[in-house]
Amino acid sequence: MPDALDATPYDALLLLSFGGPEGPDDVLPFLENVTRGRGIPKERLKEVGQHYFLFGGVSPINDQNRALLEALRKEFAGHGLDLPVYWGNRNWAPYLTDTLREMIGDGRRRILVIATSAYASYSGCRQYREDLAGALATLEAEGLELPRIDKLRHYFNHPGFVEPMIEGVLKSLAELPEDVRESAHLAFTTHSIPTSAADTSGPVEGHGDGGAYVEQHLVVAQLIADAVREETGIEHPWRLVYQSRSGAPHIPWLEPDICDHLEELHGSGVPAVVMAPIGFVSDHMEVLYDLDTEAKAKAEELGLPVRRSATVGADPRFAAAIRELVLERAATERGRPVTPCALGALGASHDLCPVGCCPGRVPKPAAAGADSPYA
Repeated sequence: MPDALDATPYDALLLLSFGGPEGPDDVLPFLENVTRGRGIPKERLKEVGQHYFLFGGVSPINDQNRALLEALRKEFAGHGLDLPVYWGNRNWAPYLTDTLREMIGDGRRRILVIATSAYASYSGCRQYREDLAGALATLEAEGLELPRIDKLRHYFNHPGFVEPMIEGVLKSLAELPEDVRESAHLAFTTHSIPTSAADTSGPVEGHGDGGAYVEQHLVVAQLIADAVREETGIEHPWRLVYQSRSGAPHIPWLEPDICDHLEELHGSGVPAVVMAPIGFVSDHMEVLYDLDTEAKAKAEELGLPVRRSATVGADPRFAAAIRELVLERAATERGRPVTPCALGALGASHDLCPVGCCPGRVPKPAAAGADSPYA
């Protein structure tokens, strides 16, 4: 096998995602899975569940993962890369533990994981690693021979992730009325998280105001804004804003919220806005509700023309990026020289999450990192 197509020592790729309900009866059990141990009242869960019932009780994330699975398998086969791809979720079927049990039964012993989260944070990285450790502990207790698991690096600044978003913003700008298009602002959105979690995101040496979480998003926003300027010749003002806050009011979270930002822009005379959800891999429920429902309703109330650009989803360029990341990591594991592909000043992220990276409030074992109990 040519070295460029050699995934050894890995014998499988696991697509690890959040999961979502597949029907109305799944909504409350799913939300209980997501919030287990956090003491959130059932009344609050029912309130959040109404977001899902607006869409028939079905989260789009599962079908989006199925589409990405198909795109990955097509990409791998088209390039002669013989690497099976599995799918497991943290919070709904197919559950991570069940998928890993299946992989072990299939004889998989060196597994690479691609998480559907591109940036460094507790909820976007370490929590996935904690769930991997929990699944491995369960399987170990069953007497199964555990595989070695590695997680692919953060891909926020890989061209295959950034370029589809650039295209999406350009398309959304073109869809705005011509008389407001040139003066439109760009609102780059991502999931709000507690400021304390943002400040401790990424490796310890990078902790501080916003940590790696904010820094990485700002790099991506700048890359997209620069590319839009180069394509159109127009400098569109932009800002990184947040959505989907879910915490207690007294706990500081990243701001401003997208709806507050739209009000501020309208009040200052901005004639139009493109909302670009750069913090999300696919058009899942938080994009469909928080942007396409709430934020668009706010914009209509203000009389502010808005467009929402697409997420990367199952774009072939993203599937190709994952193939490149797999081969890059495999070559590194074999001791071959590698030049990681990354845009912007931050360069490529670390392959192995270091000790102290994105800590949680309560210390828990986490797999696929320098502090993993399953080396």
